[in-house]
Amino acid sequence: MSSKRPSSGLTTDKARSLRELLERYNYAYHALDTPEVSDAKYDALLQDLRDLEREHPELITPDSPTQRVGASPLVAFGEIKHRVPMLSLDNAFSEQEVRDFDRRVRERLNTSEPIRYSAEPKLDGLAVSATYENGRFTQGATRGDGETGEDITQNLRTIAALPLRLRGKGFPRVLEVRGEVFMPRERFERFNAQAAVRGDKVFVNPRNAAAGSLRQLDARITAQRPLDIFIYGTGHVQDGSLPVTHGQTMQSLRNWGFKLCPESRIVESLEECLRYYEEIGARRDALPYQIDGVVYKVDELELRRRLGFVARAPRWAIAHKYPAEEEITVIRDIEFQVGRTGALTPVARLAPVFVGGVTISNATLHNMDEVERKDVRIGDSVVVRRAGDVIPEVVRVMIERRPASAVKVLLPGQCPVCGSPVVRDEQQAVARCTGGRSCAAQRVEEIKHFAARRALDIQGLGDKLIEQLSASGIVKSPADLWDLQADQLQQLERMGEKSAQKILKSIQASKRTTFPRFLYALGIRDVGEATASALAQHFETLEALQSASKEQIEEVPDVGPVVARNVVAYLQEPENRRLLERLRAAGVTWPAIVRASAAGGLAGKTLVLTGTLSGMSREAAQAAIMDAGGKVTGSVSAKTSYVVAGTDPGSKLKKANDLGVAILDEAGLLELLRSSSRS
Repeated sequence: MSSKRPSSGLTTDKARSLRELLERYNYAYHALDTPEVSDAKYDALLQDLRDLEREHPELITPDSPTQRVGASPLVAFGEIKHRVPMLSLDNAFSEQEVRDFDRRVRERLNTSEPIRYSAEPKLDGLAVSATYENGRFTQGATRGDGETGEDITQNLRTIAALPLRLRGKGFPRVLEVRGEVFMPRERFERFNAQAAVRGDKVFVNPRNAAAGSLRQLDARITAQRPLDIFIYGTGHVQDGSLPVTHGQTMQSLRNWGFKLCPESRIVESLEECLRYYEEIGARRDALPYQIDGVVYKVDELELRRRLGFVARAPRWAIAHKYPAEEEITVIRDIEFQVGRTGALTPVARLAPVFVGGVTISNATLHNMDEVERKDVRIGDSVVVRRAGDVIPEVVRVMIERRPASAVKVLLPGQCPVCGSPVVRDEQQAVARCTGGRSCAAQRVEEIKHFAARRALDIQGLGDKLIEQLSASGIVKSPADLWDLQADQLQQLERMGEKSAQKILKSIQASKRTTFPRFLYALGIRDVGEATASALAQHFETLEALQSASKEQIEEVPDVGPVVARNVVAYLQEPENRRLLERLRAAGVTWPAIVRASAAGGLAGKTLVLTGTLSGMSREAAQAAIMDAGGKVTGSVSAKTSYVVAGTDPGSKLKKANDLGVAILDEAGLLELLRSSSRS
């Protein structure tokens, strides 16, 4: 045995030396962009280490360069709760909006001096977090909803630009970094070309390629994708500290082995921010990666702390977006899609055109009023864009190019799905199919709405599965879900025994809900979450609501004659009554409504929620307000006490400003609830 010890010691030293050398070369190549050896030399050294570890498996370490791939495929991604939320950014689409942002920052800080900002390109990739403990990579996650992401630890390990072990010293014991995973343009084009030759799937743009690659359950597939990553900030930090500015922190991250965007820089004022935007915009098409804007962040971390957050977005940062890209294409046809309430939506079928990194072949026209206002015809050449770089939109018709054969679009007299008559109220822009549940399109959309997250929240019952169940005739109404059997599910495409049992379990679990959720899930026309909550709070039981007259329903705050008429019509329809009876018989139930105390601190106050809250669901916020004696309505009026604005608040925020209604962010709502509990 003694004769083997020197050999073992030499082997251990050789393995350690190879790992350190490969880590050094990797750092020089990715973080410093100054390669020290050729790719062939690096690959040869990596093979030497693989051979050594194959002969001596006890020498393998978790952070060895050979361990970037090797885990068995996952059955499903786990969830990771972010210790520090991964916030989204507010957007600015004009210079004035950026100036307003800078003004708000200086006003909150009570200074007239220029603010120093960090400026960087806004990559069009996938935001991720990576956690290091004692310098070793231990966990990776997607952004998810900002609070909870998917566990993609094994997939992040495959990205060569992400260090598995930190360099140097001085880093915190626990360090979480945030970054953007992307696929560089050149690598994307090469990957797609090779995939096409093999007959494999090709991606429409680099962002989809990056997102799809990171969500592979088999990390070996991810490893074959040419992914890269730039680190742009930090999250949770424990047992250690970071420098006092963002710029200094990023330099520390670079020294510890992380790859940063080379276009990032510190600018000394608002004017320098705007110059940076113009400069990067001029070079946008030549950059090796896709971007859709630039980001400005207050550089000094103490100032960030003082500025704080609004709902899901920090007050100290903003994304300055570039204008949506536009292209010209031809409308080949206009078809009508039928929604849950029978509404017919005209959809333009386009000659495929590449816009903003995506091939667009469809664009919604919303309703006949828009078709008539824009005078859109089949055969027209039109300008299309991705509104906000996301939603395909017909901007305008090029009348000068209109061919003589262009066909005017007429509203169909019969539903294109079921053939029932189509009616259009003169007071509304929407035309509707009168077929109700006899219309296959309305049936499937009703079930999708019923099972959605904000309704009964039947997990695993996605749109495609619902479409299969409806097409096969197994499920014709929401009540049929509770009659489903495992063997029926297993007959469907890609549905095994375990998946079927999991879905049945979710359906059973959804029986226990709340009265507001149940009312919202029914999909009564014009009854959104706030109205459903108001109806539930007012009537307390389904039986009381069913027996109420139109005039009694109009007594509910925020419920006018149109909504009241829709509620009465729905509840008096014999087919709907049978549905409700079946749902209750199946065991769908909810706890009794507890009427809000008239003596609560918010008694007599009316609040409107708009946008997304980060710390609580909208349902939880409504419940907290009502517990404090307040009312929650769905529309803003002069009688509204407060509007609570989260992320992407929409038109309600504008109306509140116009009417002079007090506006609260999420922190303001929490303080209002706390103060009401003390009063």
